[in-house]
This record gives sequence, structure tokens and C-alpha cells, in this order.
Amino acid sequence: LVTHIGGIDPAGFDAEGAAAGGDQLGTVFALAERHGLGLDIHLHDRGEQGLAPLRDIAARTRALGLQGRVSVAHAFAVAGLSDRALDETADLLAEADIALTTVALSVTTILPFRRLAERGVRVGLGSDGVRDNWSPFGNADMLHRAWLAAWALDLRLDEEFEACFRLAADGGAALLGLPRADLRPGSPADFMLVDGECVPQVVVDLPRRDLVVRAGRVVARDGRLV
Repeated sequence: LVTHIGGIDPAGFDAEGAAAGGDQLGTVFALAERHGLGLDIHLHDRGEQGLAPLRDIAARTRALGLQGRVSVAHAFAVAGLSDRALDETADLLAEADIALTTVALSVTTILPFRRLAERGVRVGLGSDGVRDNWSPFGNADMLHRAWLAAWALDLRLDEEFEACFRLAADGGAALLGLPRADLRPGSPADFMLVDGECVPQVVVDLPRRDLVVRAGRVVARDGRLV
């Protein structure tokens, strides 16, 4: 079952196609509209080379009524913004209801997710490469990814570690339209048990998962799959 169609760096990776008269965004948006699909565009280009396609994506999303069905991964150009430029871009994304996903590579690539959220932009944290050519440090452990984000951002305060944890635990679910697993009645039976005093300490220490439950079933115990 195909639910989404993807694209990558219209101005960078696909520059030769654009020079030959190709229109990557036009193609993927047309397919999404015709077949009722969502879109995920990977955007690594920085500066105006990344921001121009982002504005184009927002305009096409609004024009075709695809609000809430488009996401942009990485968006390194947004990570390089600050102050008024960041707020204006965030407002543009929020108006088109375009979600962003970020990775924990370095301080220059992690999106300012708290500022974006304040402006109404949905942001999730992804593991991305899992020991591949993109990165040998991916292991699909989202708690470890929260640790990497906090380490790369050189965080110090409890609320900052809490925000990294929430980004990893809830950000992706919100982006995908999934319910939050928060142990309240009716929430998914997805949780882990660890030995820790508080969320910030757990993010810093990365304790062994004593128990991992997925959809009500125990899938790991004492740090090992069962």
C-alpha cells in the first residue's frame, strides 16, 4: 500500500534535471494530488538553495489543498536561520501545515524545534541512517537519538532534556497522526521500564531497558529481545 511519495533536493541533487526542463516538485505534487498521496521531501541544501524550494513546497501545498499531508526531512536551511528569518519561515510552514523531521547530526543541522513548535510547526526526531553510508551511528534507538540531540546541542537544563525526550517520543507520532503513548486510559500500550529518577537523568544515562512493551506485548526484557 503506497501512502506517500518522496522527493529530494530539487535545487541541489536534481539541478541537472531542472536545467533540462524537468520539474521534480511539479511531478511529485501532481502524483500526490492525482492519487491522494502524502509527500515527504528530503531537503539537505543550505541557504537560499534550500529555502527557495521550501517556499515553493509551501506554495504548492496551499494551492493543491494538501495541508497536513506534506513533510520535509532534514531542512538544514531552516537550521541555519535565526530571529526574524526563522519566525517568518516557521509561520510560512505553519500556515501550510508542513511538518519537519530533524536528525541529531550536529548543532548546525538540528532544527530549532522548540522555537518552531511555538510558531505552530510540527517537528519530529528521526533516527535516519542505521549503520549505513549516511551514518554509522544510527541504531534505531530513539532514546539514544534523544541523547545525541541533547549532546549535539550542548544542553544543560532539565526542561531542555525533557524537550528532547518529548521530541523523540511524541514528535514523530504527531507528525504521522498517531496517538500519543502517555499511559493514559485509551493510549497505545507502548512503553518501556527503566531504572531512573527522572526523564532528564534517563536521557543522560541511557539505562538498560528492563522491559519494553509494544501493543500490549512484551518484546524485550533486561535489554534483550524476547
